[in-house]
Amino acid sequence: MAEWLLEVRELEAGYDKRPVLNGVSVQVAPGEIVALVGPNGAGKSTLLKAVFGLVRATRGAVVFKGREIQNRNPSDNVKAGLSYILQGSRVFTELSVRENIEIGGYVLPKRDARARVEEVLDLFPALRPMLKRNAGNLSTGEKQVLAMARALMLKPALLLADEPSLGLSPKLVHSALESLRELRDRSGTAILLVEQNVREAMTIAERMYVLRLGRIVLCDAPANLTTERLRQAFLA
Repeated sequence: MAEWLLEVRELEAGYDKRPVLNGVSVQVAPGEIVALVGPNGAGKSTLLKAVFGLVRATRGAVVFKGREIQNRNPSDNVKAGLSYILQGSRVFTELSVRENIEIGGYVLPKRDARARVEEVLDLFPALRPMLKRNAGNLSTGEKQVLAMARALMLKPALLLADEPSLGLSPKLVHSALESLRELRDRSGTAILLVEQNVREAMTIAERMYVLRLGRIVLCDAPANLTTERLRQAFLA
């Protein structure tokens, strides 16, 4: 049996009394990139939020590093090695680029935080000339890179990325997803990715899950996912 970094088992979750996830099971191995795709409203973002602790699970389990963490406080999950990039390139627009990055390491001692900022900037050198700029003045693509940099301050074992290509031009979509693969290759961070651009997601993921109406309807390696199989999974 594979030793999973993350194992979601028969998870049910939703909002108030409205169920969204209906017995979803997903696995991510250490250092693996796994993509979640599916129609709008399928429950992809809800799954990431339930893993991170932002949406309450009503049944099933979320196992991270061998421990059940469902419904645990998100701050405890961050300290344990989970990081989450929210949909829409969200940054603190009133703060500088450097301040945004530093917030990601809020639990670190000052000396360690300064050193970690330098390590993160080595991963994203394009941010160095922008450190004093107000984050609100960045382009959409620059904000997405900043959000990734901030999420890496605590050296997460697993990064949850919710539609990092949202709002980007086709050229920047490819660049943003390639930066995730480069990040994995350089740091060993596993990534659970929600992405609407299926073809681009297929270029970086080792495995893909298709989620429809709150259920997993297909799981396979991208090389095995023909256009017809994907079409049937989206529409079945």
